Amino acid sequence: MTTEKQLTAQVKGVAEVFGWLFFHVHRSQFSPAGFPDCVMLRGGRIVVAELKVGKNQPSPEQAQWLEAFAETGAETFLWRESDEDWTEIQEVLR
Repeated sequence: MTTEKQLTAQVKGVAEVFGWLFFHVHRSQFSPAGFPDCVMLRGGRIVVAELKVGKNQPSPEQAQWLEAFAETGAETFLWRESDEDWTEIQEVLR
């Protein structure tokens, strides 16, 4: 099973290949509760993603942050290590 750290590294790798600016909070105890795992910017687009592995679900705070970003026009996603999500990750960041 992929860990969240590994999934983050994979998403970061794809983002950087396609020219995205990539931000990930490494020490989340210093950020607001629920702040998304990945914030990516390129060409006027903002993509915000919460990453989960296994059966983990987003917390209410994480859902609130994703909703707040979506209200600004940012593209928001909940991505897992599944093949289906991996295809979406590559399509969104291409």
